[in-house]
Order: sequence, then C-alpha cells, then structure tokens
Amino acid sequence: MGEHYLDNSATTRVLPEAAEEALRLMTECYGNPSSLHTMGFRAKKALDSARETIGRRLGALPEEIVFTGGGTEANNLAILGAARAKKRMGQHIVTTMTEHDSVLNTMKQLESEGFRVTYLAPGTDGNIDQAELEVAIGPDTVLVSMMLCNNETGTILPVQAAARAIKRKKSPALLHTDCVQAFCKLDFTVKGLGADLCTVSGHKVHAPKGVGALYVKKGVRLLPIVHGGGQERGLRSGTESLPLIGAFAKAVELAPKGAGALEKIGGLRELLLSDLAELPRVEVNSSGNGLPYIVNLSALGVRAETMLHFLAERGVYVSAGSACGKAKPSHVLGAMGLPRERVSSALRVSFSRFSTEEDVYALIEGLRAGLSSLEKER
Repeated sequence: MGEHYLDNSATTRVLPEAAEEALRLMTECYGNPSSLHTMGFRAKKALDSARETIGRRLGALPEEIVFTGGGTEANNLAILGAARAKKRMGQHIVTTMTEHDSVLNTMKQLESEGFRVTYLAPGTDGNIDQAELEVAIGPDTVLVSMMLCNNETGTILPVQAAARAIKRKKSPALLHTDCVQAFCKLDFTVKGLGADLCTVSGHKVHAPKGVGALYVKKGVRLLPIVHGGGQERGLRSGTESLPLIGAFAKAVELAPKGAGALEKIGGLRELLLSDLAELPRVEVNSSGNGLPYIVNLSALGVRAETMLHFLAERGVYVSAGSACGKAKPSHVLGAMGLPRERVSSALRVSFSRFSTEEDVYALIEGLRAGLSSLEKER
C-alpha cells in the first residue's frame, strides 16, 4: 500500500536540497553570525543571503525581513508589537473571526490589556464583506489583521481592500496579513497587497519546521516581545538559527513561480471536485474561487476524526480542519454558519507541488469505502 500525503497545509515534506543546505550550514558554516571573526563573518554572509532571498520573493528589501521561530511567533510579534507601539494613538483593532489561532489568541491577550477588538464575521462563502470592513475601521483603529488565504478553506480574503479602506478613512492603522498559506503559492508582493507587516513560514513551503519570517515595512515601529542581545534589528533577540534559515531560503529559491504551478494544482482540484460530485452525502465547503491548494469537504454521517483514521489506515493522510485545532470543531466553518453536521464531519485536503492524480484517486476510493462501511456502523 502506497502513501498519499494530502495534508500539506499542516506541514510539507522537506526538500532534499533544503535539508542538504541545513546540514552544510551546521557542519561547515557553524559560526555565530554576531561573532567578529572569520567564521562569524561567513555565517553573517549566509544570513544576509537568506534575507535577500526571502525579501526578493516578497518584493521587500532585505533589511525589512525579520527571522523568527515560525509563523506563530511572527504573528505574535506583528500584532503585539504593533498594537503596543501605537497604543497612544488608539486601542482599537480589526480582524476576522476566521483567522489562525495564533492571531485570535493574541487578540485575546490584547483585550486583556484594554484593547477593543472587532471580529468581522464571514459570509457563507468564507469571505469578508468589504463594506463592513470599511465601516469597522475608525480614527482610533491602530491595527487591521487579515490573512491572505484561509488555512482551512482556501478562501482568499480582501487584503488589498483593507489597505484601501485604511487609506480612505485616513486611519493610523497598520495592516498585518498572515500569508503563511499563500506564500510561494500565490504570486504577490507586500507592496501590491499594501501590507505593513506580513507573516510567512518555512515548513509550509518544503523547509524545516521552526523557522519563519516577518516583513516589517521600512519606517514601521514595533515593540519587541523577545528581549536579549538585539539580533534581528532588536525585534527578535537570540542567536539566529542559521541552518533553518538557510534551508528556508533554499526552499523559497526553488519554489516555482508564475501560473504554471497554479495550473497544475488547479487541475488536481478540478479532478477532486469532479469525483466528489459522484459520491453520495459529500458537501464541499470551500468556495470556487479560493486557493486551489486547499479543498474543505464534509462526508456527511461520519465524524471527521473517524473518517480521518479510516483514510490513514489506507495510507491517505488529510486533516480534520487546522492541525493546530487538534480535531476540535472548526471555528472557521462555524463562523461561516454551516450546519453542525457539516462542521463535525469536515475534512481538509491540501495539495503540494508534489501531489499527483494518484493521490486524488486514492482519496476518492478511501472516501467511498468509508462512507459505505462507517455509515453502516452508526
């Protein structure tokens, strides 16, 4: 029995070239980038090169890239750092109900500090009404945080509209966008989005876990949340993990660009949707114009965790919502107003550039068998 990995929004297989780069940096370029000797200089040069690579892909200057321990830390730095730095200008924040937990739980922390947070509800398609977004932004709004691509449904949110609304309302707000799922999948630049802060992560793009980055637009002031020796422009103290950073940069360097990759994944998505249409009691929860890498579906009548384990026994690996949710009912689908039965049976299928038609066929056969046998056991 082969293995069919369709949980790439949770994490991806590390590219051999990225792993090799990490090993090289661990064994040959192991100096501290802050050291003032030759080995330190070599490490600093490798660090600068990685910063240039990530910046180039985002359309940013190298000095606008701050390396972190992952997407969660980058989101925390962006949100806590921005809100606390701008507290004297206002204490209102706008976000959405469908953000990643690393955003929503950070908002709870700020609420405990006296900030007021407006959580915009999505429509049944998972998207945010742009008129409601604009109304929510006021003169005391200091931060708007909106992900570019939802990690559970693939919905592409109106980040550019948020940037325009901030400008129209003459608001002092900074715009933060969590681009963890979109990075190296959608072609975008931070300037094109109008973002002041942008989060990306390594392990979603075939680099190792434990490394991410935050774009901080030149001139934007943040207060650090990690204190120490002042590395990363004083925003993220601690000796940089050069092997992970170098592997991240190598994966980004090798990531495909342009419409070709999206076209291939779009073909897999269409194949999946076509086959799903022939299965009884299956509902698709993702909208038709979202990121094709993610398809959220509900196999009605079978709890998500039960179906997940059934598929895993057949070598097919998917998620029951976000991996960070640990099989809890999806707050994203709940916010969309989907019926409880659809929420409790929801599965997330997520592709990578290494996914194949065989993976889709294996999933369909697994779902067909699961719907047949598991429903009989109810």
